[in-house]
Amino acid sequence: MRVTVLGGVGAHPTARQGCGGYLIEHADARVLVDPGYATFPQLLARTPVDGIDAVYVSHGHPDHCADLQPLLRARALADPPRPPLPVHAPPGSLDRLLAIDDPGLIDQAYELHEFRPGAEFEIGPLRVATRLLPHFVPNAGARFSADGTVVAYTGDTGPSDGLVELARDADLLIAEATYPEVVNPRRAGNLSTAAEVGAYAARAGARRVLLTHLWPGTDPAAATAAARRGYDGALTVATPGLVIDLS
Repeated sequence: MRVTVLGGVGAHPTARQGCGGYLIEHADARVLVDPGYATFPQLLARTPVDGIDAVYVSHGHPDHCADLQPLLRARALADPPRPPLPVHAPPGSLDRLLAIDDPGLIDQAYELHEFRPGAEFEIGPLRVATRLLPHFVPNAGARFSADGTVVAYTGDTGPSDGLVELARDADLLIAEATYPEVVNPRRAGNLSTAAEVGAYAARAGARRVLLTHLWPGTDPAAATAAARRGYDGALTVATPGLVIDLS
């Protein structure tokens, strides 16, 4: 299994990178996870629009799904149009995004598979086990597993014991770490710190951690140092183009 980072900031893109987005590859399958703002160009640098087999969206905030729309538009306007792309997302989370274009333009470009967080299903060779985690809107963290390899992904989440189970013995934990040490009081309970990520990654026995969704302008070194206090395994910060090979 291989993970390619397409972006790694939260809230909005910066001049240097887009929001979170990840390409998970295993066997002959390519699954796009949370294509946030400004990740589509990074995706196109690595694969044509018909090179994606499915999309997984953890929740409906645009920094996690906005660039699904240009992907679908490109597939719909291709000559000939590409086959419908399976899109997996919590109920209602993509309604507004899928409705912003001309009526009917992208309708044939996707097959929407809505699931309630807690569901388990398959995407090609990947087994996906989802878990409801605390956020402003329903957020589905996920464990992607195949052939004994596990990638755990939090989406956006506040503190929860469910994070430990989500990350249990994962080969890679992709974890939202918006702030290094302290969550903005207006967002308390709905987002995490790098310090918290380090603590629950250690409890879970995760073998490697990728910190992502850093607030724009956050010093990656500060996030790394905060996580390091609780976690001594392999640790890095999401940057576009980073490839993690878990083979």
